[in-house]
Amino acid sequence: MGLAVPPELERYAREHTDPLHPLLEELERYTRERVALPQMLSGRTVGRLLHLLCLLSGARRVLEVGTYTGYASLCMALALPEDGRLVTVEKNEEFARVARTFFKRAPWGKKIELKLADARELLPKLGSGSFDFIFVDADKRSYPFYYEEGLRLLKKGGLMVFDNALWGGEVLNPKDERAAAVAEVNERARSDERTEALLLTVRDGLLVVKKVLE
Repeated sequence: MGLAVPPELERYAREHTDPLHPLLEELERYTRERVALPQMLSGRTVGRLLHLLCLLSGARRVLEVGTYTGYASLCMALALPEDGRLVTVEKNEEFARVARTFFKRAPWGKKIELKLADARELLPKLGSGSFDFIFVDADKRSYPFYYEEGLRLLKKGGLMVFDNALWGGEVLNPKDERAAAVAEVNERARSDERTEALLLTVRDGLLVVKKVLE
């Protein structure tokens, strides 16, 4: 799902965004040709933005909720120092299998730990303040849960990013549970004293949240 952007502008933006590594180009082609739900792929623009945010924030410990085929995982892990670590959580076995295949081939893939699990069950078991950066692109109905758990897991000054924050424009007039949950998180971040928020109209929307208070 995404907002309507003229194909020529999508192509122009892609052509003027540097690729990160040839393996990511291969993973994008593989996903589009051989994996179900290719619209879930982050793609070059979002991947490059996540990479830059990790670099600029100096992140060393990253949590990703929703791996899919690992494109965003590889983009973020590439930005981490040699002793950095990215934990990514995926409950779909087929998606996890593809992601692991490409993680093993990436020279920086050793920084990534993929957990085949339900994030709603796993996240409460992780220690508070364990991560510098969190990227959420999973079940939209669970976004409010991921928001609160994410803030608990995030260090003060850390960043949390939610994908699909515009949900195809449906946040303007939510008519189902998923749209309502995404809209709830957008509103919560805007009024939360613990955070500073920026909602970007990149592709289907990216909500960037900085934790400023415990």
